[in-house]
Amino acid sequence: MNTAFQSQPRMYGMSVLVLLIACVTIAASDTSSQVQEFPVPAGSHPHDVAPATDGGVWYAAQGSGELGHLDPSTGKIRRIKLGEKSRPHGVIVGPDGAPWITDGGLNAIVRVDPATERVTIFSLPPDRPGLNLNTAAFDKRGVLWFTGQSGVYGRLDPKAGKVEVFAAPKGAGPYGIAATPDGTMYYASLAGSHIARLDSTTGAATVIEPPTQRQGARRVWADSQGNIWVSEWNVGQVARYTPASGSWREWRLPGNKPGAYAVYVDDLDKVWLSDFGANALVRFDPQKETFDVFPLPSAGANVRQLLGRHGEVWGAESGVDKLVVVRTASR
Repeated sequence: MNTAFQSQPRMYGMSVLVLLIACVTIAASDTSSQVQEFPVPAGSHPHDVAPATDGGVWYAAQGSGELGHLDPSTGKIRRIKLGEKSRPHGVIVGPDGAPWITDGGLNAIVRVDPATERVTIFSLPPDRPGLNLNTAAFDKRGVLWFTGQSGVYGRLDPKAGKVEVFAAPKGAGPYGIAATPDGTMYYASLAGSHIARLDSTTGAATVIEPPTQRQGARRVWADSQGNIWVSEWNVGQVARYTPASGSWREWRLPGNKPGAYAVYVDDLDKVWLSDFGANALVRFDPQKETFDVFPLPSAGANVRQLLGRHGEVWGAESGVDKLVVVRTASR
């Protein structure tokens, strides 16, 4: 059902399983990069962020049931109510330039027109309540794929308004999801400790098991070569899966008790993670196998997701009602 209202402003087929845990050096923090925080309204508890086409940043205000927009140049916040019982989790910007939200409270995919603030709700089938919607990503055809931690994943064809839901092969846990440059979709299963590749035609999921058991694969991202990077929450590692060879490598984050939550690969193929244990953002250079650590100014920031654009990496500090950006020297 599509409704709208006006709102206010394992894989087992891998040829060889390779586990190479490299000796990683920790590089000194890049002092030429800048870390800046922006407050958002108290109680927002921002979960995910997405750079907007106008230079601003969208964020999912999970605590207040809103979509927010930050203008970094002024600090001004625009707030858009998504509907009664809304609990937005993820937000991304689609091919149409609009923000698209996975809303667990509404059990729906939500689109907001960035100009008019018109909210369009694509409800999930009524026989699929309480899916705990998590994250979304678009494939090359303009189809939006999403995950639900209750044990599902699905897709929405915006042109037809059709929503399909599939049972995940290992039950509960689908969390992060991302597309490779060729449009192939992969999701991570936190409870299932695996990733899965999706067939764009049939929707079938092929399970791919990382080398470390019970690692808690939380989020995924693809680099420019189509390699899949995974944040392994339970063991404080970042992993890379190479589809062409079926091989894996894993690296432990620096520190005593790293907690690798979010992962994002920037346009220079540097891998960024949020580390709950260190209360920091961490950049990994796959070529040098080094880490740079960027401590966060606010204690208990709890950055659950990362996204960016050239020269900027953005995160939502859900624990302190702030957004944070690292502006890099390569900008």
